[in-house]
Amino acid sequence: MEHTPTWLLNSFIYLSAAVIAVPVSQALGLGSIIGYLCAGIAIGPWGLGLVTNVDDILHFAEFGVVLMLFLVGLELEPRRLWSLRRPIFGWGCAQVLACAVVLCTVALLAGVGWRTALVAGLGLALSSTAIALQVMGERNLLPTGSGQAGFSILLFQDVAAIPILALLPLLGETLASNSATGSAEHAWEAIKIVAAITCIVLGGRLLLRPLFRWIAASNTREIFTAASLLLVVGIAALMQWVGLSMALGAFLAGVLLAESEYRRELETNIEPFKGLLLGLFFIAVGMGVDFGVLAQFPLQMLGIVVGFLGLKSAVIYALTRQMELPFQERPVLTLLLAQGGEFAFVVFQAAAGAHVFSAQTASLLVGAVAVSMLVSPLLLVAMDRWLLPRYANCGTTPMQEISEQQDAPILIAGFGRYGQIVARVLLAQGIQCTVLDHDAEMIEAARQFGYRVFYGDATRLDLLRTAGAASARILVVAVDEVEQSLEIVDLVKEHFPMLQIVARARDVTHWNQLRDRDVTLVQRELFESSLMSAASVLELLGQTSEWVQQTVQSFRRHNLELFEQLHPHYRDRAKLISVVKQGRAQLDEQMAREREISAQRAGGGGGGGA
Repeated sequence: MEHTPTWLLNSFIYLSAAVIAVPVSQALGLGSIIGYLCAGIAIGPWGLGLVTNVDDILHFAEFGVVLMLFLVGLELEPRRLWSLRRPIFGWGCAQVLACAVVLCTVALLAGVGWRTALVAGLGLALSSTAIALQVMGERNLLPTGSGQAGFSILLFQDVAAIPILALLPLLGETLASNSATGSAEHAWEAIKIVAAITCIVLGGRLLLRPLFRWIAASNTREIFTAASLLLVVGIAALMQWVGLSMALGAFLAGVLLAESEYRRELETNIEPFKGLLLGLFFIAVGMGVDFGVLAQFPLQMLGIVVGFLGLKSAVIYALTRQMELPFQERPVLTLLLAQGGEFAFVVFQAAAGAHVFSAQTASLLVGAVAVSMLVSPLLLVAMDRWLLPRYANCGTTPMQEISEQQDAPILIAGFGRYGQIVARVLLAQGIQCTVLDHDAEMIEAARQFGYRVFYGDATRLDLLRTAGAASARILVVAVDEVEQSLEIVDLVKEHFPMLQIVARARDVTHWNQLRDRDVTLVQRELFESSLMSAASVLELLGQTSEWVQQTVQSFRRHNLELFEQLHPHYRDRAKLISVVKQGRAQLDEQMAREREISAQRAGGGGGGGA
């Protein structure tokens, strides 16, 4: 490895760490972000020491955040972004200012100087756009109310980072004495900012579509990918030159291309680079955790991390209540916005450079932000396991369990997409049925449409008795969960042996488990609809409806017979494969005979029989 280039060796180290750590983290149920962070700690200066140039890597990896904001912008058309202007500047401004004021006030009460308290409050008020959007994307939260609110606040934070950085020279102890020179410099900076934004807006409207149309005409896929990356890199460089957020510029470019016919192509080309660079960003954050400062000032570090996480959580949760977000969505959004953000690194390093506070204070604050980004995914896992289940029914009126004795001849357990159709057919024939479901939202919606559905868990013997299982003739098991379905069947077989069972099977394994329990009337939920789709395909290919129906019914009959043959052997894989192959050969022979008979009939003008 003596002559191996440094960049190649580092690339090998990053990829190896990610490939090992992320699957392990996913297998433990901790998520990919924790895997990346742990990989960074392991290979960083305070781990194995394989990589030491953390700052350079972090600056390069920030491009992953830039690509992510570009892709987010591609999903937002200008009209939709305009509709979010109030949440962005309303709730976003409220979050940043409220958190900054609270943090600054507590720091002043603790005896911290006002300059340090102000900058620390402003920097810690910012959140991690990378982690928050990554988690919301994984959980499919972006289309929800909390996702839109969180995105609006994060977008405002990217904008707010600009005036915060502009404020630092005014707070520094080395403020230039020549106010005229300072005013001229500020005017020139303002001109550059306006010019850069104007170039992005006008260029996005007038130049980018013709440019991509010309590049696409070359029919060279790699050049289109190169052009996509060139666009984002160029905008990022322009925004950095004028002192603005690279991510904000990329986001604006994405919004301007959101209505373009090349939007999907751009997403497809950039997505792989975004994922890799974003992973590298998290690795760099893990490498950047300064365990030296943590060991030197453990109590101060603990106080800062716990203090700002707690204070921000209280402020943000209060805001979520004002936003009237659902109870179930508030804890996750609160935690995602409570952690520190990547822009805080820039703010605190710039503050140290402007002599607002010492380099040691900057290291302490940067370390606190990095630790918060490290522990937040862990807190999210803990929240999923212990806190969110308690929020499941918050904000909803508790449902009263079925209490009056029922005597309908049909009992249906589960009123989802499957049970609803069964119930509607029966009710249309005037056949009364008692429906049990334990999903409060489903029951409330069903009652609004006039259905008589009772709240209750069909795995409870007392509720089954109250629902009339002892006198009913038929039980339809239509619940979604396989384990719950089998538990209901076992309970009924033991206590109500005269009750006939009609069951829904989610898959082949579930079908076999039900057959093990002597349930003979079992329907695989997608079997019949799949046959109908196959029939539609055959008809579109030009086959007659009569021949198609005969073919499909023949396949259906053979498949059901084959499953009955397979059932005794479904635990013996070798025997199962043998029977399946034999059954497939028989089906092929049968279908070939039927095609031959059909051809003979067609040749005879439709007369004659087999």
